[in-house]
Amino acid sequence: MSILKSRETILGIAILLLLALIASRFPGFVTPGNLARVLTDTSPLILLALGQMAVILTKCIDLSVAANLALCGMIAALMNGAGVPLPLILLSVIALGAALGAVNGLMVWKLGIPSIVVTLGTMTIYRGTIFLLTGGAWINAHQMSEGFKAFPRTILAGLPVMTWIALAVVAGVAVLMNRTALGRAFHAVGGNPHAAVYTGISVGRTQFAAFVLAGALAGLTGYLWVARYAVAYVDIAGGFELDVVAACVIGGIAIAGGSGTVAGCVMGALFLGIIKNALPVVGISPFWQMAISGAAILVAIAFNATSQRESGRIILKQAEHRT
Repeated sequence: MSILKSRETILGIAILLLLALIASRFPGFVTPGNLARVLTDTSPLILLALGQMAVILTKCIDLSVAANLALCGMIAALMNGAGVPLPLILLSVIALGAALGAVNGLMVWKLGIPSIVVTLGTMTIYRGTIFLLTGGAWINAHQMSEGFKAFPRTILAGLPVMTWIALAVVAGVAVLMNRTALGRAFHAVGGNPHAAVYTGISVGRTQFAAFVLAGALAGLTGYLWVARYAVAYVDIAGGFELDVVAACVIGGIAIAGGSGTVAGCVMGALFLGIIKNALPVVGISPFWQMAISGAAILVAIAFNATSQRESGRIILKQAEHRT
């Protein structure tokens, strides 16, 4: 059936089947209140996955997003301790995250260093910077102001502000990808960089913009993460970059670039978020989470490769028929 050729449709069915399987043993998991909590828990993953999607679309990858989140979150906590107003903290961490993303983008663009090498390096640098700033010390709940901690948890129309922010960013990125020249450039650069150059698109500048977007979203998520969990330390969100990449790949973002949708990205994050929230419920050790994320990446890449191969065969058959 043609409807099953859509990655979004397949993911939607997979999510429903997953929820049905969990509900068969634990009906309380699918109550509206619990599903709202799952959405809130998955909000950081959704935010980072949207930025990572833009980077992957341009044939790059950003492995430093979790370290960017951690550094910006620590800066937010330190600024709060210094009495800086919350609006200024938010603007500062978004700007800092964008600047850290710009560092990655500039090295990829101007120096021609592969993005995986650049972001592996900056990932370590950003984590090391946190240690230099704090000496390895933690900032705990009692060191944070109530307003700082309360903002992402404030309930509006039944959902926390953190969730509303994630939904607003989803809508904004969807408009960016589908209605702007920059969004079309992301797809063009990843799909065929040589053709993109002939149409007047700068490959390097477009990749730079993708890294800046990913960095800005990581900065925003850094504050939300630290404020919600009321703790900041060097290893915060350690290994989270794997989950981010997994969410993108599961959502149908082609790891080779040029193909993917916002809807698929969000559904990939939700699929992973449901699995991670369900693991403790069904009695599976959290230590299996990394293995599950890795397995999900391999399965999704294999599925993508099979789909692309089938499309290629169809094109060749059509060409042979015409000749």
